[in-house]
Amino acid sequence: MMDSKDDERIIGIEVFYTDTKGIGGKLRKNSEDFIVEEVSSPPQKDDEGEYTITQIRARNWETNRLVGKLSRKLGISKKRINFAGTKDKRAVTTQLFSIKASMENVKNLHLKDVEVLDTYTSRKGLNLGDLIGNRFEISIKELEAPATDTEKLVNETSEQLRALGGFPNFFGHQRFGALRPITHIVGRKLVEGDFHGAVLAYLGNPTEIEGKEAYEARCAVKEGADYAEALKMFPKHLGFEKAMLNHLVKNEEDYIGALASLPKNLYLMFIHAYQSYIFNKILSQRIKNGLLTCEPLIGDLVLPLDAEGLPDHKKWIDVNEGNIEKVKKRISEGKAFISGLVPGAEVSLAGGVQGEIERRVLEEEEVTPEDFIIPQMRQLSSKGMRRELISPPTEFQFEMEEDGIRMRFELTKGCYATSFLREFMKTQMLRY
Repeated sequence: MMDSKDDERIIGIEVFYTDTKGIGGKLRKNSEDFIVEEVSSPPQKDDEGEYTITQIRARNWETNRLVGKLSRKLGISKKRINFAGTKDKRAVTTQLFSIKASMENVKNLHLKDVEVLDTYTSRKGLNLGDLIGNRFEISIKELEAPATDTEKLVNETSEQLRALGGFPNFFGHQRFGALRPITHIVGRKLVEGDFHGAVLAYLGNPTEIEGKEAYEARCAVKEGADYAEALKMFPKHLGFEKAMLNHLVKNEEDYIGALASLPKNLYLMFIHAYQSYIFNKILSQRIKNGLLTCEPLIGDLVLPLDAEGLPDHKKWIDVNEGNIEKVKKRISEGKAFISGLVPGAEVSLAGGVQGEIERRVLEEEEVTPEDFIIPQMRQLSSKGMRRELISPPTEFQFEMEEDGIRMRFELTKGCYATSFLREFMKTQMLRY
C-alpha cells in the first residue's frame, strides 16, 4: 500500500493498493489513445416498436453534449433520447442510444466525428445502467521507464492485483470533472440544501486549465458579477452554464430552476459525485487500515451476483460467525464481493470495523443518510446503495508500442478504467 498523489485526495482517493514502482506516462494524447466500446444488453428487436435503437461511434463527444446535438438535428426533445452509459469527450466511444424518432431520420444523421452504425426498432427504450460493462483499448504515452523495465513493472503490478482480487474500485476523476473536479462540491451544497451555493460552485470555481475565456467568466461569477454580464462572458461551448445563467437572468434567485435547466442526468450527477467522494474516502480508509478488500470481516456486507453475473448493489449478506467461511469461499470464487457505502436514505451501513469506518467518514463530512432526502428537488433524493470495494478486470493484455504501451481489458459497468490504470502509472495526474 502506498499513499496516493495530492491531487487525488481532492476526490477522496488516498492510497494505491500495489507497492510497485509506477511506469508514469500520460493518457489521451489524442482521442484514438482511449477507445471505449460498450458491452451492451440491447433491447429486443421489434419492427412495430416506437424506439429506434442505434449504435453510434463518436470521436471527441461527451455523451450529454452529443445528445443535445442529436436532439437539435432530429428536431426532437432531449427527453426522447436515452442511453445506457455516459462516456467522456476525449475518446473514441461506441455506445447504444434509444431515440423516439423514425429509423430513417436516425440513419441519415450527419454530424462531424459521429458515425451511425447498426439501427433497428424496439418496443423498449434504454435506461441509464442498461449495459454489462465496457471494453477498453488504451495507449499510455511518455513513459518514464525503458520498454523492458515497463514490461517487468506491468507484469509485477498485474500479479499483485490478481493476488489481491482486483483493483480498488474507486470512482475516477471523470466522475468529478476531468478538468475541474467540482461536481462533488456542488453535490455537497445540494445535500446541505444550499441551492445558491450549488449554482455558484458550478458556475464559479475557475481553473486556468479550461482556457482564458472560461477562466475569466468563472472569476467574474466568483467575484459577484450580475448574471447578464456573466452570460455574455461565458464561451459558447459552455452551454450548460449559459443555460443556467439564462434562467437566472429571467428568474433572479430561482436557483432550483437554474439547476433544473440542466439535463436531468447531469444534475443527478452532482449528488452521485458527492456519494462517490464519500465512497472513495471509505475505501481509502479500509486500505490504509491494512484491511484487505478480498478478506471478509465480521460485520461486512457482501454483495452476491445478480442474474447478469454482476455484483448486486441493492442486495447484501451480513457476514457473521456462522457464515464467514462460506462467504470467504464465495469471494475466492469471484461469486461475491465485499461492499462499501454509497450513502443514501435507505441503505444499510456495515457492522464491525467496516461500519466504524463508514460512520467515521459520515461524521467527518457532517452528513447523515437522511440528508440525501432533498424535499425541494425530490428528483435528487437518493436511496443509496452498496458498491463492491474491488473489481477484477478481465481479458487483460498489453503490448509495447514505439511511443508507449497499449493495454486492452474489460470492466463491468460503473468501474473506471483510470482507477485500474493508476495502479500501473502512479503519476501525479490522470486527468487530461
